Amino acid sequence: MTRTTNAPGPLGTAAQRAVPYLPLGLLAGLGAVLAFLWKWPCRFGGAWNGGIGQYTNFCYTDIYPLWWAEHLSDGKIPYVDYPVEYPVGIGAIMEFVRRLASGDGVAFYDITVVLMGGSLVAGVLVMAALAGPARRWDALWYAIGPAVILCAYINWDLAAGALALGGLLAWSRDRHILAGVLLSLSVATKFYPLMFFGALFLLTVRTGKWTPFLRMALAAAGTWLVANVPVMLINFEGWKRFYSFSSERGADWGGLWFFFQHKDWGFLADAESLNTMAMGALAVLLLGIAILAVAAPRRPRLMQLCFLALAAFMVTNKVWSPQYVLWLVPFAVLARPKWGALLAWQIAECWYFFSIWLYLTAQYPEGADLGIGDTAYFLSVWARAITIVVLMALVVRDILRPELDTVRASGADDPSGGVFDGAEDRFTLPPRPKADVPVVEA
Repeated sequence: MTRTTNAPGPLGTAAQRAVPYLPLGLLAGLGAVLAFLWKWPCRFGGAWNGGIGQYTNFCYTDIYPLWWAEHLSDGKIPYVDYPVEYPVGIGAIMEFVRRLASGDGVAFYDITVVLMGGSLVAGVLVMAALAGPARRWDALWYAIGPAVILCAYINWDLAAGALALGGLLAWSRDRHILAGVLLSLSVATKFYPLMFFGALFLLTVRTGKWTPFLRMALAAAGTWLVANVPVMLINFEGWKRFYSFSSERGADWGGLWFFFQHKDWGFLADAESLNTMAMGALAVLLLGIAILAVAAPRRPRLMQLCFLALAAFMVTNKVWSPQYVLWLVPFAVLARPKWGALLAWQIAECWYFFSIWLYLTAQYPEGADLGIGDTAYFLSVWARAITIVVLMALVVRDILRPELDTVRASGADDPSGGVFDGAEDRFTLPPRPKADVPVVEA
């Protein structure tokens, strides 16, 4: 039995393999430049320092104000001299850029943008490799998608995205230790890639491919310890700030919980129970995904489960910042590369992007006539949530009816699944007789 693979043939040279990706790399570079130019009123026009101007010009970023808020402007070292509300990966990027910025907040932003722009290009190329030759151009959604351009440089999310996609590409190429290292570094940068370990675990349960998974998991655990323990030993209180902040923070912008509290929706508005309700809602969705993974008539593709787990994490989160769209774009496209629902979701994300800044504008007395009120804002909140739930439902339908899955309709099984591609079922609910799994000869 053979399985499909995205690996190039033995006769291909490195240059020949790279040529098809060159246009995508250039377009991703264009997307990175357009995202920088979108911040023109703030970066070149002074709106960062002008009150509501950063909202009315839609050019807000966390990166510039955190230069002062995290005391980087005073030469403070993250975690060591000052607690930081981010995982150690972002703290390391902050410290690296701080040393290059020579005390200049704008330079700190510019250098960070170069790193994040490079992360976008890398992420697009890796996404194209995961999609495979037949669907390589699906990566354009990530390269020059409007929501990506609008949100690219609000925070450091693109770095985590490149690491997570790189880890999954390593898995697809059977480089399991490297996969563990990169996935662990992505979790150490932003917490959300932890969801992908669950997807890998569920498919391991179904296929019985325990050796690759355990090698990956051990490499991931070791990498996480190497990245975190030194900081914990130097200043434990500074290191744990991210985790305590995540636990203590209340419902915030963009999240459905923020809507429930703002509208006082009964027990859903109970701030004291927020953590329990949010974690409980996520647990219920993840349990449903787990049952689907082992009970579906045909094993789900890895990207389908990654998307469902990540979308569940976002929908149930206490906060849903506009830049979180960067997390989901590659996996939504790889899970279901069809234009209709993706386009509707992207329109909703762009709608939310403009709505949040206009809503914040209205919180200022001088911006009351320039911004929007609760009704318009919360319509955009629900539009984004509903379009993602619809995408989730469509992916579940594709899993239950594989003939509707665009990827499998072409004859492939799981092109980015690595050892799962073409694997036989070892465990299902309910147990069913062993049957041949359709495969495609390499």
